[in-house]
Amino acid sequence: MREFQIFSDSSCDLPESLITEYDIKVIPFYVSFDQDIYYKENVDITKEAFFERLGKSNGNVTTSLPSVQEYINEFRASIRKEKDVLCVCLTQKFSGSYQSAMNAKMILEEQYPDANIHIIDSIQATAGQGLLLMQIAHMKQGKDPIDEVVRKVELLKPTARIMFTVDTLEYLSKGRRIGKAITLAGDMLDLKPLIQLKEGELLPYTKVRGRKNSLEKLLSMTEEYFMQTEESPEDYDFCIANTTSLDDALYLQSLLETLIGRKLNYPIFQIGVTIGTYAGPGGIGICFIKKYDRV
Repeated sequence: MREFQIFSDSSCDLPESLITEYDIKVIPFYVSFDQDIYYKENVDITKEAFFERLGKSNGNVTTSLPSVQEYINEFRASIRKEKDVLCVCLTQKFSGSYQSAMNAKMILEEQYPDANIHIIDSIQATAGQGLLLMQIAHMKQGKDPIDEVVRKVELLKPTARIMFTVDTLEYLSKGRRIGKAITLAGDMLDLKPLIQLKEGELLPYTKVRGRKNSLEKLLSMTEEYFMQTEESPEDYDFCIANTTSLDDALYLQSLLETLIGRKLNYPIFQIGVTIGTYAGPGGIGICFIKKYDRV
């Protein structure tokens, strides 16, 4: 059984500590504030610098996906080491990153007929995609063969959810990512929309007044999910994803840990340029996915 290398585009927003611990290769997205100069995420611009500039921008912020050649270069390095390739990408509903990786796969399979390359549409984003990667990493540590990992991933993907709130729908609207969440739009003072990301689609949930109420409603959304599905939180991995509000993230984490009766296994995920462009400053959410050994 050959070893396989885990890849992801940078929309997974994995903390650096997890990237290092589990040897995950991350292929960056790009961001531009003037549609001229593009910065490579986590290479040319930090997440902190990105949000500082986003808050001062005039609305012309755009992101760009990794090129086919960048995927080829990264995959080829592993193939030459006689490793299989498993790459997880941002949902196709948000980006062409998956198709870029698929094109790289087809080109490399012609050059290396024995190459074993799997490209996975996460049907998720940010920490939802990141949690899927962690399930893959745990299976890899358990010496599961790549074909079994891919089979389980297809079962795990639909179980992932992100319950999140944003300070304003302005960034989602500008980025044309608002979808059905437009039904939450309103001009009432301090109104906070609550949204669920399910299988690559933004679904409106409700809206509440005030930041603290919105954070507590995220907890209610999570609790309601498990009541409705009759699933047990014990069978799921959880994390908190956050753009710019660390104190709020720590508060939400404490609420979530009380709800599920245990400490979270992962550090807070810092949302990066790919989703941060559309969530904006103040975006925050609870993310969860079924554990790999519970499907």
